[in-house]
Amino acid sequence: MTKNSTSELPIAPSTPLVLGAMAFGTRVDEDTSFALLDRFLERGGQWIDTADCYAFWESPDGHGGASERVIGRWLAARPGARERVLLSTKAGAEPLWAGSWPEHRAGLSRRAIHDAVAGSLHRMGTERIDLLWLHQEDRATAIEESMDAIAELTDAGTVRRVGASNHPAWRVERARAHAIARGTAPIDALQLSATYLRPRPGTRPEGVIHPFGVLSDEQHDYARAHRPDLWAYSPLMSGAYDHPGKAISEAYDHPGSTRRLAVLDDVAAELGGSRGQVVLA
Repeated sequence: MTKNSTSELPIAPSTPLVLGAMAFGTRVDEDTSFALLDRFLERGGQWIDTADCYAFWESPDGHGGASERVIGRWLAARPGARERVLLSTKAGAEPLWAGSWPEHRAGLSRRAIHDAVAGSLHRMGTERIDLLWLHQEDRATAIEESMDAIAELTDAGTVRRVGASNHPAWRVERARAHAIARGTAPIDALQLSATYLRPRPGTRPEGVIHPFGVLSDEQHDYARAHRPDLWAYSPLMSGAYDHPGKAISEAYDHPGSTRRLAVLDDVAAELGGSRGQVVLA
């Protein structure tokens, strides 16, 4: 297993324990965020996943950064914690000005990536990002330019690894081929919306706004062939599996879901767990 030479933590665990920090500093107040981070660390969690744009849609000024600032304050208040956790953050989806998303966002040009990373490092009070995600594809920028910018950061040790979130498989392959040909760090992780239920073809679950945001058979096949880490976002559908007050997205309303949920209920009852626990397992 590959090790992080600084912390001696596994840099690519086969089943990473990830804490999503999207709502920290907005819907989740700082005291609660600190308590969740403390508990996560105590229980052996490693990856904290955030983004420079989190959560602009909840922020009074229409910009992201609140989540990273909370993480930075938590790290500052917990000496030694930085060497026990791995930080992943994302670049590319921050609005250029309040209310401009999605038409006008930072994108993935060389300048945008360098500016995003500099901002993330400052807000989190760290000297490195363990995994930088290209948050959503940017058709206005050649993927080669984005990967060359990442190469500058990985060569400097500022970024350890690079991943792609909400990208079609063909652009991931193009980015990987370019990086490998140059001898620089290729994309070795994919992050997409994935859960036990499957959406109807041609639909996207509520909250998935990217056309390539839901894990597809093609993306899954690509992951099997090339072995990048595969991260799922929204695996619990914001609690809809177990919370009676949260509706399952209409995209999952079809006979296949009815049968899947029946089996899920049977397994949960047999194991004495909740639906959500079984889904995560």
